[in-house]
Amino acid sequence: CLCSRTFFIFLFFFPVFSQTTAFNRNTVRDYLSGAPFSSYHESIYFSRFLQWKWLERQPVTKNTFRHYRVLGKGGFGEVCACQVRATGKMYACKKLEKKRVKKRKGEAMALNEKRILEKVNSSFVVSLAYAYETKDALCLVLTIMNGGDLKFHIYNMGNSGFDEQRAIFYAAEICCGLEDLHRERIVYRDLKPENILLDDRGHIRISDLGLAVQIPEGETIRGRVGTVGYMAPEVIQNESYTVSPDWWGLGCLIFEMIQGQSPFRKRKERVKREEVDRRVREDPEEYSDKFAEEAKDICRQLLAKDPKERLGCQGRGAIEVKQHPIFRNINFKRLEANMLDPPFSPDPRAVYCKDVLDIEQFSTVKGVNLDPTDDDFYHKFVTGSVSIPWQNEMIEMECFKEINVYETDGTLCSDLDVNRPNPPPKRGFFYRLFRREASASAPATVRGGWGLRYFFSSFFFSILFF
Repeated sequence: CLCSRTFFIFLFFFPVFSQTTAFNRNTVRDYLSGAPFSSYHESIYFSRFLQWKWLERQPVTKNTFRHYRVLGKGGFGEVCACQVRATGKMYACKKLEKKRVKKRKGEAMALNEKRILEKVNSSFVVSLAYAYETKDALCLVLTIMNGGDLKFHIYNMGNSGFDEQRAIFYAAEICCGLEDLHRERIVYRDLKPENILLDDRGHIRISDLGLAVQIPEGETIRGRVGTVGYMAPEVIQNESYTVSPDWWGLGCLIFEMIQGQSPFRKRKERVKREEVDRRVREDPEEYSDKFAEEAKDICRQLLAKDPKERLGCQGRGAIEVKQHPIFRNINFKRLEANMLDPPFSPDPRAVYCKDVLDIEQFSTVKGVNLDPTDDDFYHKFVTGSVSIPWQNEMIEMECFKEINVYETDGTLCSDLDVNRPNPPPKRGFFYRLFRREASASAPATVRGGWGLRYFFSSFFFSILFF
């Protein structure tokens, strides 16, 4: 019916409606809450919607996934590759060991990262798909990035640094990621090469939001948070700020991608933190002949010591950065639509990370006991699947296309009609094969031998597939 389709279309285009004015949103909501919703509520589309939501809210455990090689380390545990058994979708599983979190008093930090990841839906920031727990760990299931991190590519793929074209492409995508975070009033605060990951096509995403924080509307924050050599002067001096440290971090990243070293600390240089902080506050950057004039200019503007003079901090945010001449050849609309080809495509046969044996193992946490008082924190953390990434998984892996079938004559299909019996399950190839052999070869007096035959067929099946 027309009203049901109208409401269904509204659900599909809700993100567009949500960005209109409050008056328009209220008008649309008032209209749809009347006859369109009543009709939708009585239609087969609502029943199918409830089925999908029921499926989405199924419990998530470690048995939901297959787990593979270790990819790296996080602050509280290992990161490994995993695969959803039901769909085949690959993810990265970031494990937070419960005892390690408790020992370091990292509950607030872990919960903050999880909630921010749930809130952000961006092509340039890793997505959280599932959150679950095991006996020993809390697990965040995230977008898998097979291309390695920028630090690995800058320093382990030949000569240090990138050509300018490649550096500017990554800078443009990082700018889009920061724009999406800042739109939610989230300041990232830890922009560095290790936290920028490449996917299997060569596009980048911002990862590790453990230090990110959402700033209340109209307020500022303080806090010396970040990585030495990448923290902005206002952070080092414990001044108030909003999103200005992120644009400073982008300047550091562009400099490092082109030069092959960070602007205030040479590669593997042994220097005290106080000296690095002094350089950040007082010393100008030194540019080599690797920098064209426009590359120098954007770095100088992003690395302005005074945040009021910094590019991106003068009232228009990411728009200021995007309008710099160095991005003249970047079509940001096409970039945001994932329609531009990256300058580097990772080799699917290569592994862009340390060997498993080179990844340092975590030591055993001693002297920490888990007790019922921790359950409230675990309950807040373990929320199962996240709607938008889960729905994208269903579409990408063609589960939606395969399952979401309606009858052509307009009647309810069998799974929606409570008055129709469910169709019998289809028998598999091996069942039919061994059933036919048993019926043909076994005499009536020894049909009990079927149990032995079933045992051997099951054994053969387990060897073949497991």
